[in-house]
Amino acid sequence: MKRISFTVEPGNWLAIVGQSGSGKSMATSAIGQLLAPNLKADGEILINGSNLLKMTAKKMNAIRGKQIAYIFQEYQNSFTPFMTIGKHFEEYQRTHLQVSKTQRLQNRRQALASVGLGEEFADRYPFQLSGGQLQRTAIALALLLKPALVIADEPTTALDSISSFRILQLLERLQKETGCAILHITHDLRHAANYADQVLVMKEGSILEQGDRLQIMEFPQHAYTKSLLEAIPSFGQAGE
Repeated sequence: MKRISFTVEPGNWLAIVGQSGSGKSMATSAIGQLLAPNLKADGEILINGSNLLKMTAKKMNAIRGKQIAYIFQEYQNSFTPFMTIGKHFEEYQRTHLQVSKTQRLQNRRQALASVGLGEEFADRYPFQLSGGQLQRTAIALALLLKPALVIADEPTTALDSISSFRILQLLERLQKETGCAILHITHDLRHAANYADQVLVMKEGSILEQGDRLQIMEFPQHAYTKSLLEAIPSFGQAGE
C-alpha cells in the first residue's frame, strides 16, 4: 500500500473505484482502526482536527458509530444470529447513548421506518430477513446515531441489480436527510457516475486520479480510468 491522501467533505459522496486488490477496503479500514493485527497505518487520518491513528482503542470505540459508521459488504456478519433485530438496536444504543428505554424504542421505530421496514421486524432474527431487508437494517443501524461519515464498503455486491438500485437510492435519500458524508467503495464505475460528487480511482495501492465526478467521467486523464469507463456495458442502438 502506497502513501495516499484524500478528503471527504461534509455532506459529500466520495466514491473510491478500482478493481479487487487495489487497496480500497484497506484504506478505509485504516480510518476506523479496523486493519488486521499484522497491519499498521502510518501518517494522519483527521476528523475534526484529531488524528485517529493516535487514539486509544477505548476512544475509537466511542468514535465508531457516533462519528464514523461502517456498512460492510458482508453485512450478514454484522449481526449476531441468535439476537433479534430489536436486541441489536437495543445494544447499539445502550453502548453509545444515555437515553431512556422509551427513547430507545422510538429511535428504533424511526430508524426502521426510514429504511421502509415496520416495527414487526424488531422481533425477527437476522436469518428471517431477506438480503435486501438485512442490508436495509444494517443501514438503519449505521445511520441511527447520525454519524458525520458513513463508510459503505461494496454495500450492494451481494444483492441483485434491483435491490442494489434501491439500496443506493436509499443511501442517497438518507444522506440528504442527515447531512452525513459518504465514502463509497465500489468496483462499479456506474455507481460512482450516478451518485458520487467526487471520484477517486485506485490501482495497486495507489491513487491514479481523483476529482469531480463529471471531470473523471467525461475527461479521464489516466489510461486505467479510461479502460474502466470503456468496460461499462451499454445498450446497442435499435436494430443492432
